[in-house]
Amino acid sequence: MSSPDHHATDSPPTPAVAAVSPYPSQSGGPKLSSIPEGSGSPPLQPPSAIEEHDPIRIKLAVEVASAPEELQVGLSEIIIYHPVPYFLRHDDPPSSAVLWHVRFEKDHRLGRSFEILSNHLATQQGQTSNGDNSICYSNSSSNNSSDGNNDAANNTVITIRYNRPTEAFRGLGHVLTSARMFEMRSPDEMRCPAIFTREEAKFETLALMIDCSRNGVLTVSSICEFLRYMALSGYSMLQLYTEDTYKVPGEPFFGYLRGGYTKSELEQVDNYAFALGIEVIPCIQTLGHLGQILQWPPYAGLRDTHEVILSRSDDTYKFLEKIIRTISSCFRSKRIHIGMDEAYGVGEGRFKQIFGSHDSAEVFVEHLQRVNQICIGLGLKPMIWSDMLFCLAAKNNALYAYYDQSNNPSDLDKMRGIPNNIELVFWDYYHTAPEIYKRKIQQHRDLGCEDPWVAGAAWTWSRLWCALPFSFESNRASLTSAKDPEGGVNNFMLTLWGDEGNECDYFSALPAILYVGHQAYTDSTEIDINIMENSFAAICGGDLEEWVKCSRLDEAPSNAPMDIRPQMPSNMSKWLLWEDPILSFMSPQYADIDLQSHFTMLANNALYKAHTASALSFTRYPLNRLLRLPGLLARVLALKCHLREDLVNAYRTGDRAKLLEIARTRIQALLEAERELWLFHRTRWHRIYKPFGWEVLELRYGGLTARLQTFYDRIISYAVGARVSDLGYSRALAVTAGLGQIMDGLWPPPPATVSGTEGESAKSLQGDGHGYGEMREDHHHHQQQQQHQRMDVDDSDNMVIPDDMSKQQSQELADRRFVDASDGENRLQPPQAFNSVTITLDGKDGSKSMQLETSTPSHILPVLTNTSQPIAKPMMTTTAAEESMYRHHNYEHDVTIDSLPELEEDLHCVYENAYTNLIIDYGRVSTPSRLG
Repeated sequence: MSSPDHHATDSPPTPAVAAVSPYPSQSGGPKLSSIPEGSGSPPLQPPSAIEEHDPIRIKLAVEVASAPEELQVGLSEIIIYHPVPYFLRHDDPPSSAVLWHVRFEKDHRLGRSFEILSNHLATQQGQTSNGDNSICYSNSSSNNSSDGNNDAANNTVITIRYNRPTEAFRGLGHVLTSARMFEMRSPDEMRCPAIFTREEAKFETLALMIDCSRNGVLTVSSICEFLRYMALSGYSMLQLYTEDTYKVPGEPFFGYLRGGYTKSELEQVDNYAFALGIEVIPCIQTLGHLGQILQWPPYAGLRDTHEVILSRSDDTYKFLEKIIRTISSCFRSKRIHIGMDEAYGVGEGRFKQIFGSHDSAEVFVEHLQRVNQICIGLGLKPMIWSDMLFCLAAKNNALYAYYDQSNNPSDLDKMRGIPNNIELVFWDYYHTAPEIYKRKIQQHRDLGCEDPWVAGAAWTWSRLWCALPFSFESNRASLTSAKDPEGGVNNFMLTLWGDEGNECDYFSALPAILYVGHQAYTDSTEIDINIMENSFAAICGGDLEEWVKCSRLDEAPSNAPMDIRPQMPSNMSKWLLWEDPILSFMSPQYADIDLQSHFTMLANNALYKAHTASALSFTRYPLNRLLRLPGLLARVLALKCHLREDLVNAYRTGDRAKLLEIARTRIQALLEAERELWLFHRTRWHRIYKPFGWEVLELRYGGLTARLQTFYDRIISYAVGARVSDLGYSRALAVTAGLGQIMDGLWPPPPATVSGTEGESAKSLQGDGHGYGEMREDHHHHQQQQQHQRMDVDDSDNMVIPDDMSKQQSQELADRRFVDASDGENRLQPPQAFNSVTITLDGKDGSKSMQLETSTPSHILPVLTNTSQPIAKPMMTTTAAEESMYRHHNYEHDVTIDSLPELEEDLHCVYENAYTNLIIDYGRVSTPSRLG
């Protein structure tokens, strides 16, 4: 590999005009700088804002046909699927955008470096001054200046010189960012950009590892989308973490009901990545974390514990050789990650019963040696996570033992048997001080691993949105140590984990992926925020500021008292979402903090940005549509937080009218908001993951809905002094019927005997001129009819309603707001009225019901926005026998609710430090079931 200084003497001469780029050529890293005085070019002006609906002012015409063959397929894929239309395509209409032609030249002398050089060349009708006609996207109609005048004499050719394909694609991402930044300059500067940039990769390997074992198994198309973003950011490796989510011939339970990858799917991923200059290697488990496969009876003989496979058993190593051979055959690479992390209890279960008592560290090293021999026999180069070497040496399974600076396993003779060909991966996702990483890197070298890996993380686990600020801070610390010239490493890995059900949208980690990419190509420890904003907008199509704002779901309001714990970023949004809405045992933690206003602000902002990205015919931020998930989550939390406090206050003061008001407004609104979150989350899941695993999260949503509905019924029963069975069928059934309507008020409404100062509540019980009284009579009529008939409800377009429902009432129902349940790619539709009301015969006995037919598309769902107006109660599917059993059960066991013990219990803080410890520390919580 040529050194930068040596190569500079062999490079083409630098243009006479000194140049500037968003990524300067000096080694100080990507920071904006001014053009030197006297260079003949105007100084760099402060960037002005680019509105999301502004047209693209600079287009990139990539010379795919004349590019080196190793790049052509990857370039074509990037151009076709890029989210923001910066690339000129053959079918593009004429445009006034300035055209930059992009070429690639391979130069073996560059090693891990690449250079970008812009030359201003005179052209005539698409032909360059040197006679080269290879510009495949040249179009004179696209070479107009931004003021509309034909300016064919002003074209720019951007040349990317590289050695490895990784740097070629990184260079293209660099040009995309430069184009966006030059859009904020004058037309002359856009047409004649002076760019000369040189970057060098600080690591031999920059890897991304994606967890595909915690419910969420990414589809092949989702992996390919990640690969395109990775390539433009300079990554050279992808690891797919698959514990059992891949198919093994003769092992039907491998990947069983888990969405396991087939050999064909993995080969597709490998081929696609290869076209983008990215190596894919398997990342599996060969000791611990095998509970998903060991749970099945055929593997009972391979168990040591419920998570750890049995060491020293010949059957174990036959099995491991089979799965290693299978998974490695799917990829070109001869490298493999064999896991072995967190194998707690190794040698302490059935192993001890069969082979006697042995030191766990010795058992681990012996097992590592045997698996290593399997890998050598298959021509593979293995790597492992290194934590067990430290934890076993300290006889402590806690993470503290791994990160304890005084714990050096090299002092123990039993650790000296680690094969020297094994690469150790030091993972630390928690610390923000570089010195901690430096000392641990040295301890890995003391173990005999001269070139350990360092792994950081984008915090995607145990939350619904990536914790971006902490991800930036912790990776800055680890990368600072990893890049240290005196004690750094050659390989760095960023990980995305999905613990606790993989609720998070992995794509929310894209800013962290780009951040690590920038850090990996500079000596600097800081990345200019302007570079980050523009690269995220140009490469991914997202607004960085808005994505980071959404991370505040897990942060206290800025004025709240907070004791920072840097090792553990809060995940309070997950706790608040899944905790029991009535017992609400976490509520004392935030009693003095106005979370309702905090979440309301986040919801309004995120939902507005998501709606804009979905509704506009053109936007520079198409990826902002994903902000709908955190926006809907924030809306649910705004309605749910402090709910118990408000109920307790009303209950203890005997204010039944207030309880009724809370139930009829806030709990109903919460049910509908939670339903919208569930529907969007479901749509998003099935867009990026295989369907397997969603059942885990859907059970959580269903449990939350049921608990809210149960307490809604109990509050209503208590407030009006009636039995739950007298209130009619549960309003939750309307939700499960897919009608998108939460029943408003009581059915039938009780006499107005509730006392209270708010006359509006009492008035609503009697009916207020909206046909409520008439609808009550209709309900009694239908109750009598239902003894001998079956009523059917279609869950998409049709709704069974009372026969005598007026056209005005039908229109009121139809006029409610409609919201798209997709992830935003389908445009939001305006409200649509029902076309007609028709009567259909329904049932063998000829009984009739009224069905409401609508032209509303199937992906549009009605959302209740005005809870003060009564709506028709749908009649659910039931038979006379079922209703008889239902009423017998309720009259037999149901009693009048005269107290609410759930609100009588005094809650206590779980932690001394109250709110600030809403973190991932489940070991200290005795009621994990309440987390969902």
